[in-house]
Amino acid sequence: MAALIEAKDLTKKYGAHVALDRANFTIEAGRIVGLIGPNGAGKTSALRAILGLTDYEGQLTVLGREPFRDRTALMNECCFIADVAVLPSWLRVDHAIDFVAGVHPRFRRDRAMALLAKTQITGRRRMRELSKGMKTQVHLALTMAIDAKLLVLDEPTLGLDILARRSFYDALVNDYMDESRTILITTHQVEEVENLLTDIIFIDRGRIVMDTSIEDVAQRFTAVSVSSAHLDAARIEKPFYERQILGKVVLYYENGDAQKLAQLGELHTPSVADLFVAKLSGGTA
Repeated sequence: MAALIEAKDLTKKYGAHVALDRANFTIEAGRIVGLIGPNGAGKTSALRAILGLTDYEGQLTVLGREPFRDRTALMNECCFIADVAVLPSWLRVDHAIDFVAGVHPRFRRDRAMALLAKTQITGRRRMRELSKGMKTQVHLALTMAIDAKLLVLDEPTLGLDILARRSFYDALVNDYMDESRTILITTHQVEEVENLLTDIIFIDRGRIVMDTSIEDVAQRFTAVSVSSAHLDAARIEKPFYERQILGKVVLYYENGDAQKLAQLGELHTPSVADLFVAKLSGGTA
Protein backbone atom coordinates (compact mmCIF):
# COMPACT_ATOMS: atom_id res chain seq x y z
CA MET A 1 0.00 0.00 0.00
CA ALA A 2 1.37 3.42 -0.98
CA ALA A 3 1.98 5.78 1.92
CA LEU A 4 -0.46 8.66 2.35
CA ILE A 5 2.46 10.89 3.35
CA GLU A 6 6.06 10.09 2.52
CA ALA A 7 9.08 12.25 3.33
CA LYS A 8 12.62 11.51 2.20
CA ASP A 9 15.48 13.73 3.36
CA LEU A 10 12.96 16.50 4.07
CA THR A 11 14.91 19.64 4.92
CA LYS A 12 13.80 23.16 5.78
CA LYS A 13 16.16 26.03 6.50
CA TYR A 14 15.47 29.54 7.73
CA GLY A 15 18.73 31.28 6.98
CA ALA A 16 21.39 29.49 8.99
CA HIS A 17 18.81 27.71 11.16
CA VAL A 18 17.96 24.16 10.10
CA ALA A 19 14.37 23.44 11.19
CA LEU A 20 14.12 20.05 9.43
CA ASP A 21 17.31 18.07 8.95
CA ARG A 22 16.91 15.29 6.34
CA ALA A 23 13.78 13.95 8.01
CA ASN A 24 12.43 10.61 6.79
CA PHE A 25 8.99 9.30 7.75
CA THR A 26 5.90 7.67 6.30
CA ILE A 27 2.23 7.80 7.29
CA GLU A 28 -0.23 5.20 6.04
CA ALA A 29 -3.93 5.74 5.37
CA GLY A 30 -6.44 5.11 8.14
CA ARG A 31 -4.02 5.90 10.99
CA ILE A 32 -3.99 8.39 13.86
CA VAL A 33 -0.43 9.63 14.11
CA GLY A 34 1.15 11.72 16.83
CA LEU A 35 4.01 14.00 15.74
CA ILE A 36 5.70 14.62 19.08
CA GLY A 37 8.64 16.83 19.94
CA PRO A 38 9.78 19.64 22.24
CA ASN A 39 9.43 23.32 21.37
CA GLY A 40 11.56 24.17 18.37
CA ALA A 41 11.91 20.53 17.30
CA GLY A 42 10.55 21.14 13.79
CA LYS A 43 6.92 20.00 14.22
CA THR A 44 5.34 23.15 12.79
CA SER A 45 7.83 23.27 9.91
CA ALA A 46 6.92 19.67 9.05
CA LEU A 47 3.20 20.48 9.12
CA ARG A 48 3.68 23.58 6.99
CA ALA A 49 5.56 21.51 4.43
CA ILE A 50 2.87 18.80 4.44
CA LEU A 51 0.16 21.43 3.93
CA GLY A 52 2.03 23.16 1.10
CA LEU A 53 2.52 26.34 3.08
CA THR A 54 6.29 26.48 2.66
CA ASP A 55 8.94 25.26 0.25
CA TYR A 56 11.58 22.74 1.29
CA GLU A 57 14.43 20.56 0.12
CA GLY A 58 14.22 16.80 -0.32
CA GLN A 59 11.18 14.80 -1.40
CA LEU A 60 7.66 14.99 0.01
CA THR A 61 4.40 13.54 -1.31
CA VAL A 62 1.00 13.95 0.34
CA LEU A 63 -1.94 12.06 -1.12
CA GLY A 64 0.20 11.43 -4.19
CA ARG A 65 0.90 15.14 -4.71
CA GLU A 66 3.84 17.44 -4.19
CA PRO A 67 2.22 19.79 -1.67
CA PHE A 68 3.95 23.09 -2.40
CA ARG A 69 3.34 22.78 -6.14
CA ASP A 70 -0.13 21.21 -5.98
CA ARG A 71 -1.52 22.90 -2.87
CA THR A 72 -4.88 23.91 -4.40
CA ALA A 73 -5.68 20.34 -5.42
CA LEU A 74 -4.36 19.00 -2.11
CA MET A 75 -6.66 21.22 -0.06
CA ASN A 76 -9.69 19.54 -1.64
CA GLU A 77 -8.70 16.39 0.26
CA CYS A 78 -6.98 17.80 3.33
CA CYS A 79 -8.17 19.86 6.32
CA PHE A 80 -6.26 21.74 8.99
CA ILE A 81 -7.02 23.01 12.49
CA ALA A 82 -4.38 25.40 13.85
CA ASP A 83 -3.48 26.13 17.46
CA VAL A 84 -5.21 29.53 17.28
CA ALA A 85 -8.71 30.51 16.19
CA VAL A 86 -8.70 31.81 12.63
CA LEU A 87 -12.33 32.87 12.19
CA PRO A 88 -12.82 36.66 12.57
CA SER A 89 -14.42 37.81 15.80
CA TRP A 90 -17.32 39.57 14.05
CA LEU A 91 -18.39 36.49 12.09
CA ARG A 92 -21.62 34.72 13.02
CA VAL A 93 -21.56 30.92 13.30
CA ASP A 94 -24.26 30.43 10.65
CA HIS A 95 -22.41 32.78 8.29
CA ALA A 96 -19.24 30.74 8.82
CA ILE A 97 -21.16 27.68 7.70
CA ASP A 98 -22.46 29.58 4.65
CA PHE A 99 -18.92 30.65 3.77
CA VAL A 100 -17.36 27.19 3.96
CA ALA A 101 -20.29 25.71 2.05
CA GLY A 102 -19.63 28.25 -0.71
CA VAL A 103 -15.91 27.64 -1.06
CA HIS A 104 -15.35 23.93 -0.39
CA PRO A 105 -16.88 21.39 -2.79
CA ARG A 106 -16.82 18.59 -0.20
CA PHE A 107 -18.48 20.45 2.67
CA ARG A 108 -21.68 18.95 4.07
CA ARG A 109 -23.89 21.59 5.68
CA ASP A 110 -26.17 19.00 7.29
CA ARG A 111 -23.21 17.36 9.01
CA ALA A 112 -21.91 20.67 10.39
CA MET A 113 -25.37 21.53 11.73
CA ALA A 114 -25.72 18.09 13.33
CA LEU A 115 -22.35 18.44 15.07
CA LEU A 116 -23.16 21.92 16.39
CA ALA A 117 -26.57 20.67 17.57
CA LYS A 118 -24.70 18.60 20.16
CA THR A 119 -23.29 21.82 21.67
CA GLN A 120 -24.80 24.94 23.22
CA ILE A 121 -23.72 27.08 20.26
CA THR A 122 -26.47 28.76 18.25
CA GLY A 123 -26.04 29.94 14.68
CA ARG A 124 -26.66 33.62 15.40
CA ARG A 125 -23.85 33.94 17.92
CA ARG A 126 -20.69 35.74 16.84
CA MET A 127 -17.23 34.32 17.38
CA ARG A 128 -16.32 37.06 19.87
CA GLU A 129 -19.20 35.90 22.07
CA LEU A 130 -17.84 32.37 22.37
CA SER A 131 -15.41 30.92 24.86
CA LYS A 132 -12.16 29.43 23.59
CA GLY A 133 -13.63 25.97 23.94
CA MET A 134 -16.71 26.93 21.93
CA LYS A 135 -14.56 28.48 19.20
CA THR A 136 -12.67 25.19 18.98
CA GLN A 137 -15.98 23.34 18.70
CA VAL A 138 -16.99 25.56 15.77
CA HIS A 139 -13.67 24.95 14.01
CA LEU A 140 -14.01 21.21 14.60
CA ALA A 141 -17.59 21.11 13.29
CA LEU A 142 -16.64 23.02 10.14
CA THR A 143 -13.65 20.78 9.54
CA MET A 144 -15.36 17.48 10.31
CA ALA A 145 -18.14 18.37 7.88
CA ILE A 146 -15.64 18.29 5.03
CA ASP A 147 -15.18 14.88 3.41
CA ALA A 148 -11.38 14.96 3.61
CA LYS A 149 -8.88 12.11 3.55
CA LEU A 150 -6.36 13.85 5.80
CA LEU A 151 -6.93 15.99 8.91
CA VAL A 152 -3.95 17.86 10.35
CA LEU A 153 -4.20 19.19 13.92
CA ASP A 154 -1.55 21.53 15.34
CA GLU A 155 -1.98 21.75 19.13
CA PRO A 156 -5.77 21.81 18.60
CA THR A 157 -6.71 21.94 22.29
CA LEU A 158 -4.10 24.45 23.46
CA GLY A 159 -5.55 26.56 26.27
CA LEU A 160 -8.71 24.49 26.73
CA ASP A 161 -9.76 23.06 30.07
CA ILE A 162 -9.77 19.31 30.62
CA LEU A 163 -13.50 18.89 29.91
CA ALA A 164 -13.26 20.76 26.61
CA ARG A 165 -10.19 18.75 25.61
CA ARG A 166 -11.93 15.46 26.35
CA SER A 167 -15.01 16.55 24.40
CA PHE A 168 -12.83 17.54 21.45
CA TYR A 169 -11.07 14.20 21.20
CA ASP A 170 -14.25 12.20 21.79
CA ALA A 171 -15.90 14.00 18.86
CA LEU A 172 -12.81 13.50 16.75
CA VAL A 173 -12.74 9.73 17.23
CA ASN A 174 -16.47 8.99 17.42
CA ASP A 175 -17.82 11.40 14.80
CA TYR A 176 -14.96 11.79 12.32
CA MET A 177 -12.43 8.99 12.23
CA ASP A 178 -12.91 5.94 10.05
CA GLU A 179 -10.57 3.61 8.16
CA SER A 180 -10.64 5.83 5.06
CA ARG A 181 -9.36 8.90 6.92
CA THR A 182 -6.03 9.78 8.48
CA ILE A 183 -5.32 12.18 11.35
CA LEU A 184 -1.96 13.79 12.10
CA ILE A 185 -1.73 15.47 15.52
CA THR A 186 0.95 17.58 17.19
CA THR A 187 0.47 18.22 20.88
CA HIS A 188 2.36 18.78 24.11
CA GLN A 189 -0.39 16.97 26.05
CA VAL A 190 0.82 13.53 25.04
CA GLU A 191 -0.90 11.72 27.91
CA GLU A 192 -4.32 12.80 26.62
CA VAL A 193 -3.91 11.44 23.10
CA GLU A 194 -1.68 8.40 23.47
CA ASN A 195 -4.66 6.06 23.87
CA LEU A 196 -6.01 7.37 20.55
CA LEU A 197 -2.81 7.01 18.54
CA THR A 198 -1.97 4.15 16.22
CA ASP A 199 1.50 5.50 15.40
CA ILE A 200 4.07 7.91 16.81
CA ILE A 201 6.78 10.02 15.23
CA PHE A 202 9.32 11.55 17.60
CA ILE A 203 11.19 14.58 16.29
CA ASP A 204 14.02 16.51 17.93
CA ARG A 205 16.14 19.34 16.49
CA GLY A 206 14.75 18.67 13.05
CA ARG A 207 15.59 14.97 13.00
CA ILE A 208 13.28 11.98 13.30
CA VAL A 209 14.17 10.05 16.44
CA MET A 210 11.50 7.36 16.04
CA ASP A 211 8.78 6.46 13.54
CA THR A 212 6.80 3.41 14.61
CA SER A 213 3.40 1.98 15.51
CA ILE A 214 2.00 1.69 19.00
CA GLU A 215 1.90 -2.09 18.52
CA ASP A 216 5.63 -2.07 17.80
CA VAL A 217 6.30 -0.06 20.94
CA ALA A 218 4.70 -2.80 23.05
CA GLN A 219 6.90 -5.43 21.37
CA ARG A 220 10.20 -3.54 21.35
CA PHE A 221 10.31 -1.55 24.58
CA THR A 222 10.21 -2.62 28.20
CA ALA A 223 10.42 -0.62 31.42
CA VAL A 224 11.55 -2.44 34.56
CA SER A 225 11.11 -1.15 38.10
CA VAL A 226 14.16 -2.41 39.99
CA SER A 227 15.09 -2.39 43.65
CA SER A 228 18.62 -1.45 44.71
CA ALA A 229 19.50 -5.12 45.26
CA HIS A 230 19.07 -5.89 41.55
CA LEU A 231 20.28 -2.60 40.10
CA ASP A 232 23.79 -3.72 39.12
CA ALA A 233 22.45 -6.84 37.40
CA ALA A 234 19.83 -4.76 35.59
CA ARG A 235 22.44 -2.36 34.27
CA ILE A 236 24.41 -5.26 32.80
CA GLU A 237 21.45 -5.79 30.42
CA LYS A 238 22.27 -2.39 28.86
CA PRO A 239 19.26 -0.12 29.39
CA PHE A 240 19.20 3.01 27.24
CA TYR A 241 17.65 5.17 29.97
CA GLU A 242 16.96 5.11 33.70
CA ARG A 243 15.12 7.27 36.19
CA GLN A 244 14.41 7.22 39.91
CA ILE A 245 10.84 7.18 41.19
CA LEU A 246 9.32 6.32 44.56
CA GLY A 247 12.50 4.79 45.93
CA LYS A 248 13.07 2.51 42.93
CA VAL A 249 14.95 2.87 39.68
CA VAL A 250 13.07 2.37 36.43
CA LEU A 251 15.24 1.19 33.54
CA TYR A 252 14.19 1.23 29.88
CA TYR A 253 15.23 -1.43 27.38
CA GLU A 254 14.86 -1.89 23.63
CA ASN A 255 14.59 -5.52 22.46
CA GLY A 256 15.60 -6.72 25.92
CA ASP A 257 15.40 -10.34 27.08
CA ALA A 258 12.00 -10.43 28.77
CA GLN A 259 12.77 -13.57 30.78
CA LYS A 260 15.95 -12.10 32.25
CA LEU A 261 14.31 -8.73 32.92
CA ALA A 262 11.36 -10.35 34.70
CA GLN A 263 13.78 -11.77 37.27
CA LEU A 264 15.09 -8.29 38.07
CA GLY A 265 11.89 -6.38 38.75
CA GLU A 266 8.38 -5.48 37.68
CA LEU A 267 7.91 -5.15 33.91
CA HIS A 268 5.57 -2.83 32.02
CA THR A 269 5.31 -1.19 28.62
CA PRO A 270 6.40 2.46 28.87
CA SER A 271 3.83 5.12 28.07
CA VAL A 272 4.33 7.23 24.97
CA ALA A 273 5.19 10.21 27.16
CA ASP A 274 7.79 8.26 29.17
CA LEU A 275 9.26 6.72 26.03
CA PHE A 276 9.51 10.17 24.45
CA VAL A 277 11.47 11.50 27.44
CA ALA A 278 13.66 8.40 27.52
CA LYS A 279 14.48 8.52 23.81
CA LEU A 280 15.27 12.24 23.80
CA SER A 281 17.10 12.39 27.13
CA GLY A 282 19.19 9.25 27.17
CA GLY A 283 21.37 8.33 30.12
CA THR A 284 19.96 9.00 33.59
CA ALA A 285 17.24 11.35 34.81
